Amino acid sequence: MSIRGRKGVNMQSVQTSHLFSLAGVKPLEGLLRYRDHCLVATEKALAHCNQRRRVSPCSGEELKQWKKVGKFEYFRCEASGSLFLADLPEPDIWADLLREVSRYRDSSKTFHQEIRPSRAENVLKPKLTWIKNVLRLHNIQNASILEVVTPPSDLTPFLKKCNYFGEVLTVDESDLLKQETIRNHAFHTALLLESLDRIYDPKNLLQVTSQHLKKGGLIFVTALVSSGFDMMLLQEKNIYLFPPDRTNCFSRKGLEQLLEKSGFELLEVSTPGILDVEIVKAHLKQGASISLSTFERALLDAPEEVCNDFQAFLQKSELSSFARIVGRKK
Repeated sequence: MSIRGRKGVNMQSVQTSHLFSLAGVKPLEGLLRYRDHCLVATEKALAHCNQRRRVSPCSGEELKQWKKVGKFEYFRCEASGSLFLADLPEPDIWADLLREVSRYRDSSKTFHQEIRPSRAENVLKPKLTWIKNVLRLHNIQNASILEVVTPPSDLTPFLKKCNYFGEVLTVDESDLLKQETIRNHAFHTALLLESLDRIYDPKNLLQVTSQHLKKGGLIFVTALVSSGFDMMLLQEKNIYLFPPDRTNCFSRKGLEQLLEKSGFELLEVSTPGILDVEIVKAHLKQGASISLSTFERALLDAPEEVCNDFQAFLQKSELSSFARIVGRKK
């Protein structure tokens, strides 16, 4: 289906019926050990804190105090509903933090190794299909790919094995910000999959990425968004909201604003997530103290087919907490 953007531009909005369980891709119980590690590592990094964010990167307006996630204060952009970790250390310290937690996530100490086959089938392969379909739609063949991520990336092997693409270059997002990795090279496509969620300076990262795209090149963005059902219901009690992985938790509107301000025309804006309802249910099973209305309680206690229908409604109405966007460099 297509939707009409704020400037009258027709954008794609994609839904999905590809179903999988929360336990198969990001189990709540298994996440806790990794989350605890991230919180301790972030606290150490913030011992060198030298600045407090004052202005929203998406709207340009002053940020307002929101709530604390553990020991960490988050600010809110009132114009878009986006959330941002208030305090940040030096960029190099933040880059070291991202690399350390990425290595830990990929190690045998966390649940990620156990669910690698399930994630490959249910997350990585559908992302690959999405990228290929969009490139086909825009008649881009043998596309050169710039993958912007904190290595190691599980997606890199899939990209390199796929005979649909030409050159595939994976670049550390923090290095790209310093422009130390590639020079005078233009790509057909850039991938920022959850990268804007964690990076020190998301607006600058988009602008630097744009410099490495050909004219009319495409950018693929995925993110957890604060405007989704489970994020709005759980708020600061959502276990998936923590630094550094969710240093920035943009709303769908905030992501649109950020990309447009960075020189991209929006081609697709979707929230094809399928786990919002299941995430809330998992939090309740864990004993999370959440104030629910009678309607919300009835919805969560409803039969599976009702919950599935509601999740489909969240997708269609752009109210899921997983967003994906395709933009074109102007």
